[in-house]
Amino acid sequence: MGPSKAEILAKEFDIHTYGDLLHYFPFRIVDRSRVSTIDNFNSDEPYLVFRGRISDLHTVTSGRFTRLEATFTDGTGMMSLVWFQGLKWIKESLKVGTIYNVMGKPTLYGSILQIAHPDLEVSSLYDERPTHAFLPIYRTTEKAKNRGLGTKAIARITSTLMQHVPRQLPETLPADIVAKYHLMSRISALRSIHYPSSMEEWQQALLREKFEELFYHQLDYQYSRIARLQHSVGRIFGIVGNRFNNFYNHHLPFPLTGAQKRVIKEIRADMRSGRQMNRLLQGDVGSGKTLVALLTILIALDNDCQACLMAPTEILATQHFANFQKYLADQDIRVELLVGSLRASQKKKIKQRLANGEIDILIGTHALIEPDVQFQRLGYVVIDEQHRFGVEQRSKLWGKSDIPPHILVMTATPIPRTLAMTLYADLDCSIIDEMPPGRQPVATTHGTDANRAQLFNFMRQEIAKGRQVYVVYPLINESESLDLKDLMDGYESISRSFPQPQYQLSIVHGQMPADAKAYEMDRFKRGETHIMVSTTVIEVGVDVPNATVMVIENAERFGLSQLHQLRGRVGRGGGQSYCILMTKNELSSTSRQRIQTMCSTTDGFAIAEADLRLRGPGDLQGLQQSGMLDLKLADLVDDEPLVCATRDEVHSLLDTDPDLQHPENKLLRQYIQNNNRPHWDKIS
Repeated sequence: MGPSKAEILAKEFDIHTYGDLLHYFPFRIVDRSRVSTIDNFNSDEPYLVFRGRISDLHTVTSGRFTRLEATFTDGTGMMSLVWFQGLKWIKESLKVGTIYNVMGKPTLYGSILQIAHPDLEVSSLYDERPTHAFLPIYRTTEKAKNRGLGTKAIARITSTLMQHVPRQLPETLPADIVAKYHLMSRISALRSIHYPSSMEEWQQALLREKFEELFYHQLDYQYSRIARLQHSVGRIFGIVGNRFNNFYNHHLPFPLTGAQKRVIKEIRADMRSGRQMNRLLQGDVGSGKTLVALLTILIALDNDCQACLMAPTEILATQHFANFQKYLADQDIRVELLVGSLRASQKKKIKQRLANGEIDILIGTHALIEPDVQFQRLGYVVIDEQHRFGVEQRSKLWGKSDIPPHILVMTATPIPRTLAMTLYADLDCSIIDEMPPGRQPVATTHGTDANRAQLFNFMRQEIAKGRQVYVVYPLINESESLDLKDLMDGYESISRSFPQPQYQLSIVHGQMPADAKAYEMDRFKRGETHIMVSTTVIEVGVDVPNATVMVIENAERFGLSQLHQLRGRVGRGGGQSYCILMTKNELSSTSRQRIQTMCSTTDGFAIAEADLRLRGPGDLQGLQQSGMLDLKLADLVDDEPLVCATRDEVHSLLDTDPDLQHPENKLLRQYIQNNNRPHWDKIS
């Protein structure tokens, strides 16, 4: 390796050592031993091998662009081979009349079958198999390819490296686990995953590497959880006092569901254990997580501690503040709101009262983690919609108390089972899997521009019943003028179809000043406006039971979890509610699957599983840039049995040897010592 290519390997692929290169695995193996014929091939196969002759070779110029074309025949038919780059070198290297193994994916261009930039190798006989019948395909980048590091080059340097690897390498998995699951040895798996002699051998190598990856991921997280439970000291909340009992017995807005009661008991057990609580609370939209948070906050107050609730947006923080004020109106509990839009004098006064212990519950946004926000005795922290905060942001709340506070993080985006078993393996999880009585499922339908008149008629019918309507436009990035134009154009269109004074409209988007947004939201909540035209700023935190219709424009531009969140803004009253997903006529396969999923179920966990399949765990949880789920080979959907097997093995192992002191676990103890990284996710 010269320094230039070494630099590209490091920057583009994070390959710095021989070990990194050995563990840069091919994402696919192509079986080149099966030869197809032009007149009869499987068009669904991603990579095919043909054997025949080049009968003609010529260049074609079209405008400023020149391409090289070759006519290829195998005796059953003809196809065109096309190159757009490296024409001079390719033309000089190809020989008319020579027999080649031609490899690639044929496509139909007009009525002509062609392969663009095929792989070729000379074949002296018609029945000869290609060299290296099982070809590894590595992920690469345009920048790397331009510097001579395409998939072929990576395969070549990996092959060279394999010639220098010893025939025996120290094992990285316990011997009893290798035997129990009939796994390949480490060295056999490394050789076979790059250069297998059969597809079955590659599958066995893949199984071994996936198992090892998931096993150590589980060990990392479960060992961390045990260490936290053994060593993290937390405040002991031994009292359930007047504040909790008074609210529970006299002020509950509605009876608790069985699931809510169960979750409160789980949190209560953590609070009095003497260990710091780190609990994830999952619950679908409208399942009553906020009431659980309030009741457990009252336990903290009964034990002479302050509590805070951090939300990702001012709208959501303000909504929580309004609800807490309403619920606690007749009790001697001091609640304050700290958000960025407050005047400096207001913020200063709140911070002084907080430090003096004059505030019991502080609700706010990122403003809570500012260095000058100091609590007198912070004992309990609730973080709502936790995935919207960075891990370092969440960690700053720990430093606001001499003893780390108990942490409850909540999400209305249900987490698929396999993701919870991996990413949240070191957290305690609670699930509210029961909706309050009387809630009707939101009826969801799909519409296009052809249904626009029908949609507007339906909106008029609901408004005539005294109901209200949301119309939401995608604003992917608040600085994108195109998206804002979509919103304003939509507002103008709705204004023409719903003219004043018969109809009143509100509009809310992220570029509006906070006080203007609050004013428009209040008008809608009070029923002064019939239609709220908005961006996704109303995705969480807006609770208007009288709103029964949610229209989502350009629904194909949203992910499933976001669509589910938006749909959760309606259906909060006693009557039937509706969600209409408006899209363009032509949809991609993935978009169509998302829309069909939304129309077929209102189960948040089923939607989360579908989202995981369509988008992958990184996109789903916002983890692509955080490195928290660094799985190179394993797939949480397809490999769920492996996830369960490795979790159970690690759980059993740590049950018998939690400190990894047994001689047979020396290898695992060394791994933990060498990978002692901070677990930011403990507070997420």
